[in-house]
Amino acid sequence: MQRFLICAALCLGLAWQVSAHAGDSLSESLIKATQPVLDYALNLIGSPYKFGGSDPDKGMDCSGYVQHVYKQSAGINLPHNAKQISERGETIPTEELKPGDLVFFNTMRKAFSHVGIYAGDDKFVHAASTRSGTVTVSNMKETYWAKRFDGARRIEVK
Repeated sequence: MQRFLICAALCLGLAWQVSAHAGDSLSESLIKATQPVLDYALNLIGSPYKFGGSDPDKGMDCSGYVQHVYKQSAGINLPHNAKQISERGETIPTEELKPGDLVFFNTMRKAFSHVGIYAGDDKFVHAASTRSGTVTVSNMKETYWAKRFDGARRIEVK
């Protein structure tokens, strides 16, 4: 039930963003292209965390989660390493973030050590850590994440 409520809330936020950009054909085509990525990412909320994992049933870490989501939803192969993923795609300013973009954080005293998928409305989906134990949704404006934000990338989805 909690997974359903989180997904419903994120979908409502995404619907608001889509309507806010309805006149912008680039935004519309980008959102349409990345919608399967976001839908699949949200569907995995609650999947277990496992360091080094990339299987939603057995557990995933942050880069394994992103790698799995992009491969299964868009057929895009990404590395299983947050730093290496950060070297892909186009650098995006925070104010231009769209759902499906990748967001990076410094969580291990080194740049680009954590990655998640932007869901809209300052929220992102990620395999958090052994502490939370699951794929979850967090707010980028929370102090912990805001202080550790390293940047964002957009992976072209066709």
